[in-house]
Amino acid sequence: MVKDSQAPIVELRVDGGMAVNELLMQFQADILDAPVVRPKTIETTALGAAYAAGLAVGYWRSTDDIRDNWGVARRWTPRMAPDERERLIRRWTKAVSRSVDWLD
Repeated sequence: MVKDSQAPIVELRVDGGMAVNELLMQFQADILDAPVVRPKTIETTALGAAYAAGLAVGYWRSTDDIRDNWGVARRWTPRMAPDERERLIRRWTKAVSRSVDWLD
């Protein structure tokens, strides 16, 4: 993501079913070396549709009103040592490269 966007990851905001997996969220923070933030409402796709409808009918005055409703439920900060992070990423990259054309 950093290479494609040419911007640092300040934090990763997560949503959906996997966001309730505490171990996965900590691992994401550790591997990314960036905080991971889970909002109070994790089903944000449906919530986004509801916000859009509310804006369309005038229930919300602006996106600022909507932004004020967003809140943090949990935050994970990186705890993994840099050398361990690099080792795991190296092994993952190796595993991915070995799986290319595996079924041909």
